[in-house]
Amino acid sequence: MVALQQASAFLVLFLAALLLPPQCAQDPAMVHYIYQRFQVLEQGLEKCTQATRAYIHDFQEFSKNLSVMLGRCQTSTSEYRSAVANLALRVERAQREIDYLEYLREADICLESEDKTLAEKLIQEAEEEKKIRTLLNASCDNMLMGIKSLKIVKKTMDTHGSWMKDAASSSQKVYFLIGSRNKTLWEFANMRAFMEDSTKPAPRKLILTHSWQGTGQVIHKGFLFFHNQGTLNEIIKYNLQKRTVEDRMLLPGGAGRALVYQHSPSTYIDLAVDEHGLWAIHAGPGISGHLVLTKIEPGTLGVEHSWDTPCRSQDAEAAFLLCGVLYVVYSSGGHGPHRVTCVYDPLGTIGEEDLPKLFFPRRPRSHSVIHYNPRDKQLYAWNDGNQIIYKLQTKRKQPLE
Repeated sequence: MVALQQASAFLVLFLAALLLPPQCAQDPAMVHYIYQRFQVLEQGLEKCTQATRAYIHDFQEFSKNLSVMLGRCQTSTSEYRSAVANLALRVERAQREIDYLEYLREADICLESEDKTLAEKLIQEAEEEKKIRTLLNASCDNMLMGIKSLKIVKKTMDTHGSWMKDAASSSQKVYFLIGSRNKTLWEFANMRAFMEDSTKPAPRKLILTHSWQGTGQVIHKGFLFFHNQGTLNEIIKYNLQKRTVEDRMLLPGGAGRALVYQHSPSTYIDLAVDEHGLWAIHAGPGISGHLVLTKIEPGTLGVEHSWDTPCRSQDAEAAFLLCGVLYVVYSSGGHGPHRVTCVYDPLGTIGEEDLPKLFFPRRPRSHSVIHYNPRDKQLYAWNDGNQIIYKLQTKRKQPLE
């Protein structure tokens, strides 16, 4: 410090000698003043130096502390990252466990739902089977075993038509319906009058209020049931005694949209009668052309039940029912042989494997109609203008378990 002061004094004298005019440099008071000012300046510089040193020292301490803190922060950051990564793994594992538990819960729910659905389906099928057994619980347990013989009752010039007796009456009257579109019905007193045109009394001519479509007409308890021409699926119940329309219905299930039999080009709905009552046969919807069998309550014209059968309309020419079993007659190209190759039993008691080969006596063309009469157990058919009776051979069906 003494050396610094001496140097400062020397510096002051030197500057005074250089900077001051000669007359001022020789003035002791002026030199002393300048010296004092330099001392003040020197003291300021010293304070600045000390402050700078203190700042440098503080900065160094701060830098040192900051380095230590940064080191600790990096360590904490690494630990934090590790903890976060570990937590993420635990969360992911927990999520997988939750998803698995949710899957098990949904699987249990699905199994419960499937079990419930299966149980409901089994109950519904049991109720349906019970309903069908009740519906078809008539005193009829016969099944067709053979077509014994035929009898040509009458010959006409008309290719298409139908003829029948009342299927649920002891009346001997015979009804004659010519053509596939007509409204004139002939009523003969008995079979002899029908066979011999000259026999009296003369047949009664009935002009219906509506024309029929096809050859699927039936008579049941004094009522004529037929498909109304010009309609898709309307069935008319006609009172033959009063000559009035008693009732009418629309047959459901897509009826009337396609021919019921490929080789019967005018019949879209075929009606039938057996020991269980009134039925309707028609082609189902879609391109498969399988037949639909519908049970009708003749009093109210209500649908009692419908079945989709495995029998196809392709190559079919006619069908009939006997004791609640549908027998479908097929032929190749509309020509013989005519045979039953599809049998459908709603009760499931008989199948095709239970039946012998059921052939009809050879006829040159397909049948316009084949209908079963449950009173005399015969088939009434129309083939190429011939009115034919087929006699049948039957046996008892196996009882239901």
